Amino acid sequence: MSEAKGLAAFDMTPLEVVEALDRHIIGQHKAKRAVAVALRNHLRRRRLPEELQAEVSPKNILMIGATGVGKTEIARRLAKLARAPFLKVEATKFTEVGYVGRDVDSIVRDLVGAAVTMVEEERKAGVAEQAKRAAEVRLLEALLPGGSEEGRASMRTLLEGGKLEERMVEIEVEEATASPMMGLPGMEQMGQQLQDAFSQFMPKKRARRKLSVREARRVLAAEEADRLIDHDEVQREAVWRAENAGIVFLDELDKIAGGGHTQGPDVSGEGVQRDLLPIVEGTTVQTRWGPVSTDHVLFIAAGAFSVAKPSDLIPELQGRFPVRVELEDLTAVDLQRILTQPEHALTKQYQALLAVDGTRIEFTEGGVEALARAAERVNREIEDIGARRLHTILETVLEDVAFGTGLGAVRIDEVYVERKLGDLVEDEDLSRYVL
Repeated sequence: MSEAKGLAAFDMTPLEVVEALDRHIIGQHKAKRAVAVALRNHLRRRRLPEELQAEVSPKNILMIGATGVGKTEIARRLAKLARAPFLKVEATKFTEVGYVGRDVDSIVRDLVGAAVTMVEEERKAGVAEQAKRAAEVRLLEALLPGGSEEGRASMRTLLEGGKLEERMVEIEVEEATASPMMGLPGMEQMGQQLQDAFSQFMPKKRARRKLSVREARRVLAAEEADRLIDHDEVQREAVWRAENAGIVFLDELDKIAGGGHTQGPDVSGEGVQRDLLPIVEGTTVQTRWGPVSTDHVLFIAAGAFSVAKPSDLIPELQGRFPVRVELEDLTAVDLQRILTQPEHALTKQYQALLAVDGTRIEFTEGGVEALARAAERVNREIEDIGARRLHTILETVLEDVAFGTGLGAVRIDEVYVERKLGDLVEDEDLSRYVL
């Protein structure tokens, strides 16, 4: 298959990738450089002659750092920049073959599922106008079945003018079906395969539903868009994208690394590592969309490694993550920047949220510094959860403001922050439960 349209549009240099990541993530320059190079190599490989493409494997990355320092966000933003299929999974959710639980092959199935969703959304956006027109025709028929052309014209005028949005109308739509096995651990693939097999021989069920015109238009447009796209072509491209540009973020790798850090029976340790190894090395997994190769999927693993060490992983798995990056702990200065500098910083989010109800928040420089100091202190003395501590700090400080509406201008300065947090930060027991 030729290079997919979504991926062909991506042509950012590593420097441009780092600059784009800087708009959302503070610091961690080494990690940003590493993922930027890995992403660029994805693009470089696809521009090589076909026979050489097959030989170039991705240089997987291992991020080492405490929780809340930006590991997940870097990987997620990277995939968003590249418009690549992305999957975040936790290593602790898998169990060794022979035990009840999720099998590692589900990583590949879920990645392709994410790719299918991505390609479907792109295709549906391309036929949105056509689907909207077809939905309007069906909506008119439901509002005025068997009506005259003159009546339809009048009804169309009312419809286009938004005069009928709350009127109830009865429409016929396809019913969603689910396999009874879909909720059972380890049975997702079998349940989906059975559902796909039966759907080929049984007509789709249709049901009549009574909805408002506003909701009916949305439902009908979605159904029409689904009819207009070529699902076979969507699936072929989705598999191609997953194989050639997919990114899997494998979190909590340290929890299965051993090194004296085991929890419960050892079915989540070395056995899981050995099951993961073929997926990371490159193998072919059978999915409902056909065989999918992981030879060129980029794996970004992460873990705190505060007890276990990367060297506690089995040697074969260690060798599949040649790029090691240690992320830095966040200081009060970093936390202060996180509060204000990113494109969608937390303070900007709260200002926008509360402005909806007529409350205008102003964060002073002293107030932001006090918030950052409090977060850094609680992280240091209780448990380090990185930038996530800012969420609990801000929720506590703004609790009274968020409870009210139409408060006008509210100034969040150093005095205000210390009044709200003073006792909590000083009292270690209170901090454990509240902050």
